[in-house]
This record gives sequence, structure tokens and C-alpha cells, in this order.
Amino acid sequence: MNHIMLSNGSCANICDNSHFVNEEGKPAVSIIMFLAGVVGNFLALFILGVHQKKHRSGSSVFCILVTGLALTDLLGTCLLSPPVFISYAQNKSLVALGGDGMCQLFGFAMILFGLAPTLILCAMAVERCLAISHPYFYSVHIRRSFAKITLFTIYLFSLIFCLLPFLGFGRFRQYCPGTWCFIDMDARGEEHGSLMRAFSLTYSSLVALLILAVFVCNGSVIVSLCQMHRSQVTRRGSVMSTGRRKRMSLAGFGQGKKELDHLVLLAVITVIFVVCSLPLTIAGFINYIHPFCGDTANLTAFRFYAFNPIMDPWVFIIFRKSVFDHLCSLFTCRFSRGAVKTTAHCALSLPLDSHNQRNPADAQQNNMYSNLPV
Repeated sequence: MNHIMLSNGSCANICDNSHFVNEEGKPAVSIIMFLAGVVGNFLALFILGVHQKKHRSGSSVFCILVTGLALTDLLGTCLLSPPVFISYAQNKSLVALGGDGMCQLFGFAMILFGLAPTLILCAMAVERCLAISHPYFYSVHIRRSFAKITLFTIYLFSLIFCLLPFLGFGRFRQYCPGTWCFIDMDARGEEHGSLMRAFSLTYSSLVALLILAVFVCNGSVIVSLCQMHRSQVTRRGSVMSTGRRKRMSLAGFGQGKKELDHLVLLAVITVIFVVCSLPLTIAGFINYIHPFCGDTANLTAFRFYAFNPIMDPWVFIIFRKSVFDHLCSLFTCRFSRGAVKTTAHCALSLPLDSHNQRNPADAQQNNMYSNLPV
């Protein structure tokens, strides 16, 4: 139980000023999330470093944004996790460890490292939409400096927005089990309660708009990639023999493989982002209308939200071209009906250089995808 039923039928959360970690708290979940986040983001940064060294021409706009996302997620994980571990180790809540100031700083960091990565993901979605759906505009107007300016603007906006509770527009409070603080989503009956709840509603609305923008942009890219892949398959079908097309289908390789790689990557990222972000956004709206009785639902929604920066680097790693091709070859070897016996045979890449020479438009279109480090 993490709430008390009042005489008027409303609830009062007992963790607001609690000095002990609620018995329902489980440190194992926090430890696993911390390790997965740190390892995943370090690996993503290592891969990006290798990619940049391999392509000496400099990082693309996409690479700069991905690097900013990984660094932001890593910094947030490293700053927010230690206080949680100390709370569990000493069985003391954040308020007990450092007073109300600790809770305020933790809540500030929580929304800062929640909002900034979401804005970066939105910027990445817009960048991909312009690069794939509007390549001419992208090549003329978008430069690497655009990514750096975008990151600076995102950090500045996030910092200013997250400082508003310190100026009286909104406030932070401790949530059960006493190991995290966040925006007070239920400030009814308090002085300036409407102003406090307005900040929570503003934050939820902003995140909801970002979710919609990411979904629309990535959906547009997925449609464009499907159209490109379909047109390339049609053109290749007129010059390739039926036997060769069948072998390429079994192996999972071909001239349109890059489009399929990015199609799968974008689809997975979009689904994970929506699934992880919606619960906390919905919780914010529900708390504004009719607050939850207790923090169990809020904690579940927050953990979903916290999974997004953990999953992002692992999706990026798993769906890198070399790793994804190997997984596809293993899957083809095990489950295809063809008489393929070994992974080496399945992973055999068929030479298509002659087709590139006959169809320079295809080669030029594929070069556009090589800028993305997957």
C-alpha cells in the first residue's frame, strides 16, 4: 500500500515525505536497467567512433544526432542511477538522503534527460524524412552545422523548460517507493494548485506532440522506402532471370537490401518509441483529470518511459547492417525451404556490380543510404 484514503474519498500518497524506501521497491529492476543502458550506449558510441574513423570525410547529420542521443542517454543514466542505488542500499528515500533539495534536483534531471532525448529523436525523424522523402531539399539546405545547432537548441530549450518549476510554474514531489522524484501530477487542494497542474499538463502535451511528430515522420519515411524498394524490384525483375531472383530471395541479399534494412530499423524504433512513451503521457493526462490513488500506475508508466533510452542503442546495434545480415543469414539457414546447408552459403553475397553499371540511377539511389551508419 502506498496511499491513504481520506474522509472525502480522495487519496493521499504516503511517499511524498517518507524517509524510507517502500517495501514494494525492488532494486534488481533498477540495476538491470542501469547496466543495459550503460553497456548499450557505450557500444553505440564505440560503433559511431569506428564508423567516423572509417569514413574520413566527416560525420553525417544523422551520425551527429545519434551521437548526441547516445551521450545524453548515457549521461542521464550515470547521473540518475547512483542516488537510486544509495537509497536502496541504505533503505532511505531521496528526501531522507538530501532533503527536499535532493528531490528537486532529481526531478529536474528526470524531466531534463527525458525531454532532451525525445526532442533529439524527433529531430532525427525530421532529418530522415527530409533525407529520404525530399532528397533535393536535403542536399541543398541541410549541412553538418545544422545538426550541431539543432542539438544546442534542444539542450537550451530543455534546460529552460525544466527550470520552470524552480520559478513557481509546477513543482516536483517524491513518488513511491521513495527512490525517484518527478513532476507533481496531482496538486489539487494546494496553494497555486492550478498552476502546478498546468505544468504537468504542458509537459504531457509536449511529449504527446513529439510522439505524433516522430510517428508521422517515420511513417512517411517507411512509405517512401517501400515505394523505392517496390520500384527497384520492378526494374530488376525485367533484367534478372527467375532462378537468380529466387537465389537472392533465399539469401536475403540484393540491390534493395539497404532499403529493407532501414525499413525494418525505422519500424522497430517507431514502435518502441510509441510503446515506451505513451504510458507516461497518458498518465499525465489522467492525473490531471482524476489522479491515480497511489503511485503504482505512475511507477509502471515511468519504467516504460525509462526503457526507451535503454532500447534505442540496442536497436541501433542489433540492426547494424553487418549484425542484421548475419542474423538474417542464420534465420534463412534454419527456416528456409531451400537446400542451404551452412551459414556461409546463406551469407554469400551475389555480385551485382554489372547491374549497377546498367542502372546508374539505382546505384546513385543506394549511395544515399550509405550515409546512415547501419
